[in-house]
Amino acid sequence: MEDVRITVEGMTCQHCQMRVHDAIAALDGVTMVNVDLEAGEVVVSYDSSMIDIEEIKQAVRDADYQVVEEEETCPVPTLDGVKLMTEGIASIPVEAEAKDEAPLPKTAQSPPPKTELSPSGRTGKTTIGVTGMTCASCVQNIEKGLGKLPGVIKAVVNLTTEKAVVEYDPAQVGPGQFTKTITDLGYGVVGESVTLHITGMTCASCVQNIERGLGKLDGVLKVSVNLTTEKGTVEFDPGRITVQDIIKAVTDIGYGAEEIKVVDVDREREAREKEILSQKRNLILALILAVPVSVGEMGQNIAPLVNAIPGIMGFLGNDYFQFIFATLVMLLPGRQFFTGAYKGLKHGATDMNLLIAAGTGSAYLISTASVFLDLGAGFEHKYFGTAVMLIAFIVLGRYMEANSRGKTSEAIKKLMGLQARTARIVVDKTEREVPIEDVKPGDIVVVRPGEKLPVDGTVIEGRSALDESMLTGESIPVEKNVGDEVIGATINKTGSFKYRATRVGADTALAQIIKLVEDAQTSKAPIQRIADIVAGHFIVTVMSIALVAFFYWYFIGFERLDIETNYGIASPFLAALLIAITVLVIACPCAVGLATPIAVMVGTGKGAENGILIKGGEALETAQKLDTIVFDKTGTLTRGEPQLTDVVPAGGVSEDTVLMLAAIAEKGSEHPLGEAIVKGAAARGIDIPDGQDFNAIAGHGVQVTYEGSRVLLGTRKLMTDNGMDPAPLNNSMEAMENDGKTAMLIAKDNEIMGVIAVADTLKEHSAEAVGYLQEMGITTVMITGDNRLTAEAIARQVGIDRVLAEVLPQDKAAEVKKLQAEGAKVAMVGDGINDAPALMQADIGIALGSGTDVAMESAQIVLIKDDLRDVVSSIELSKRTMGKIKQGLFWAFAYNTAGIPLALGVFGPYLIAPALAALFMAMSSVSVTANALLLKRFRLKRQEAV
Repeated sequence: MEDVRITVEGMTCQHCQMRVHDAIAALDGVTMVNVDLEAGEVVVSYDSSMIDIEEIKQAVRDADYQVVEEEETCPVPTLDGVKLMTEGIASIPVEAEAKDEAPLPKTAQSPPPKTELSPSGRTGKTTIGVTGMTCASCVQNIEKGLGKLPGVIKAVVNLTTEKAVVEYDPAQVGPGQFTKTITDLGYGVVGESVTLHITGMTCASCVQNIERGLGKLDGVLKVSVNLTTEKGTVEFDPGRITVQDIIKAVTDIGYGAEEIKVVDVDREREAREKEILSQKRNLILALILAVPVSVGEMGQNIAPLVNAIPGIMGFLGNDYFQFIFATLVMLLPGRQFFTGAYKGLKHGATDMNLLIAAGTGSAYLISTASVFLDLGAGFEHKYFGTAVMLIAFIVLGRYMEANSRGKTSEAIKKLMGLQARTARIVVDKTEREVPIEDVKPGDIVVVRPGEKLPVDGTVIEGRSALDESMLTGESIPVEKNVGDEVIGATINKTGSFKYRATRVGADTALAQIIKLVEDAQTSKAPIQRIADIVAGHFIVTVMSIALVAFFYWYFIGFERLDIETNYGIASPFLAALLIAITVLVIACPCAVGLATPIAVMVGTGKGAENGILIKGGEALETAQKLDTIVFDKTGTLTRGEPQLTDVVPAGGVSEDTVLMLAAIAEKGSEHPLGEAIVKGAAARGIDIPDGQDFNAIAGHGVQVTYEGSRVLLGTRKLMTDNGMDPAPLNNSMEAMENDGKTAMLIAKDNEIMGVIAVADTLKEHSAEAVGYLQEMGITTVMITGDNRLTAEAIARQVGIDRVLAEVLPQDKAAEVKKLQAEGAKVAMVGDGINDAPALMQADIGIALGSGTDVAMESAQIVLIKDDLRDVVSSIELSKRTMGKIKQGLFWAFAYNTAGIPLALGVFGPYLIAPALAALFMAMSSVSVTANALLLKRFRLKRQEAV
């Protein structure tokens, strides 16, 4: 038997760790696999007579990871036959049947993208706000442009959130090249802002020195320094300068500086509002200029109108007037389309701008030429009105689309709006109000009734009830006492209290939720691939169709349908050009590109508003396919701590007496069952005196002396060993035990006084949630380490279909894998560290917000509110969202499938005018967005129950 250590690159999460382990463990001859995720190493024990090192390395490569072929890959030394294992690596034995197990289902794996890994071994990740995108082709252009840069590992662009997320090798490329590539393609980049805490300033000259020094830096857009608050705000282009460069510049001038990390709530909102305002101005200007031109063009064909107001119509119909106004439309509101098309073509990219520029530009140029040149018969009619109304309608569509996109991000805006702006902290025994960004971990924060909590922390003095509905959706205030954790942005309802700040700025729960939701909304659902494939070829295809249509109507269709006689167009060139323009304008990749990201954004946002955090489009898409839900028992279905459930007295004894004696026996006990009894007695208002001579009888119970009498609490055997017969209470005890409860007898002076029972009770809505799932046709499974009798009793109470009992923590993931091997789409619901492997193995991991950080890190869905009905809501939300995506894609494809043939003249020429085609194109995008916004009406199960 030999051992080898292999260095592996590309492992980024525990999914990767499991994937590498399973790939190697499946090989014949491998007996032990140890995967260290942090070190990027794998230690393998194997039989060299059955397999060699190269076969093991190839298994890693086949799993889409890279083996480092350097000296680090070497046999593991041994000493006296004992392997020297890498410290901190857990040994994972390979079961004999491992090679026969079904491979890990695709949906349960998270393989890294099949792209080049960073040669330097390091990867960077940056998010860039992008403006100017209008359709899925824009997304494709930017992704392709960024993807061509050396060192870029992956680039994902989201049309709805207007963000580009780039993973890259910092040794080869940086944000500067990204912003340059994006701007070169004709799009805009949203600048960033940093707030600095500046020390060492003593007067106004210091402020001037810093502002002048920073203002000279290349990439700094704006500087504002405040002497009183010792803060400086710097707006900068992240592609040209970094925060570290700015801080270094301040220190070089002679002052101290450090970044204040806060959640930037305004930057993207300002950029979006600027886009809306810009399109609004363009729309107003386009209408002011286009309407007179259009009226003048149409009026020449309406004799009664010309006769009624000949002077006005003569002026509006004048060729030179129309040329001047049309030129203004092209240069002002229409400029964005021509510059966008030019920049794209310069870099070999095509998008919606090209279709618009080609269509409107053709009509404008041929009309201009006919004004100043004698083009002969058939060119007397000008098409300035057509060109300008095309621009006006398209700008209208963009304005409405920008407004609609703003509505999809309302969830983020609401979350950001929850933040308090100031905090009241204790400084030198006095209260002082400071901006929220000045609060540091360890500060003592004072909160009065009706105020928002500024940051996260732990209560150290006082008590109150907090309204946490903004984060959990639960309207009932939650009591908080000394030692309880509190969350920033919640509202203090009753008493004043003090708490110690633990997490501030970008580390608060609210900031982390905002970051998680933003990441989810930027991600792509797998179904988006359909739109991406279409968008990648759409523009060129439409241009080709328009060109074919032009030649057909120029050479064949004009004479065959006698266009001059039937439609009054004397020039074959103009007849063909009008149809080509209509084809270019009516085609709309925007709706195809918007259908998925808009719905994902609204769906994840709706979930976030109600305490359901869905980590991305893939989780959203997978959740609607689930057919099996596996619940961990302790802490998930049950409360996770024993509670007093039954008190059955023997004849002639009261319940309070039985419970008092049991509580005396357990008073001061640290055992969970004993604590449950004491708490149960206190809750009933029973006074609990102290006992004497406490004695724990291992495995049987306890003995204590009270008022000279001997009190026993424990098992049947404890009673029989002390000469008492428990038979009269056997039926009661057996009934309790069959319900999964722990039953104990209580005796005083050799006389059995009664029986009490303690159990880990179900959470309030567990049975209700299971019932909803079964109504949806989903199989429910409970997994627990408890014995089968207790497990089945709990399952009966909650209505679970199938029980997996006596499962060790390390075997939970294997049980989930078995269910997947049966063909089930499995979700695992858990809250503990020992649930993490199963959460990762499942197709969807769902963690409770009351659980451990490890569980929440491992899950794809996190339920902030500890309510299992939200499991049902997350699946229903997934189904509703996917329904909206499919509806959006259907109508987008249906629109283009019907619109393009109509424009081509398949059913007859000129059934739709170019300007009307532009309006239809705009409305298609708006309708897809409006349909997705209907998701905001979705109500959670716990909301329906109110």
